[in-house]
Amino acid sequence: MRRKIGLEELLEGAPVPAPQNPAPQQSQGQPGPAGPRRQAPHTEFEFELPLGYVDDEGTVHRHGAMRLATARDELMPQIDLRVKENPAYLSVVLLSHVITRLGDLTDVHSGIVERMYATDVAFLQDLYQRINSEGHTRAAVTCPHCDGAFEVDLAGGRLGES
Repeated sequence: MRRKIGLEELLEGAPVPAPQNPAPQQSQGQPGPAGPRRQAPHTEFEFELPLGYVDDEGTVHRHGAMRLATARDELMPQIDLRVKENPAYLSVVLLSHVITRLGDLTDVHSGIVERMYATDVAFLQDLYQRINSEGHTRAAVTCPHCDGAFEVDLAGGRLGES
């Protein structure tokens, strides 16, 4: 019989009960199932902000990294009082959870995202959407002059680099 878990209990990291019929464990002497090994998914994406975050000392931070979002990342803002009061604050909270570093900063919190330029926040929202729904940072574009089609890396790779 399954037990219903409330959102608060889920987010607090309550232990999840073990399945009724767990799979039998293999003994140390037996080989595992014969099958191809899967490569771990790419979970962190580097980016370069169009303008950059300016800290209190005047240092501009443009290069950073964003990880893939988890279900917890998407659920946490739903119980955040700031989001309940102002639904537009959702993206600030969400981005602060998934940005792993920004320049020399490793603790990227909502206060930092709040102080970013709107252009950079829009860039990060687009990057978030792209990596979490499509799994990559590339976009197909067409040259307005010659109508040639090609791909660009929206995470900040320079033209001509591979």
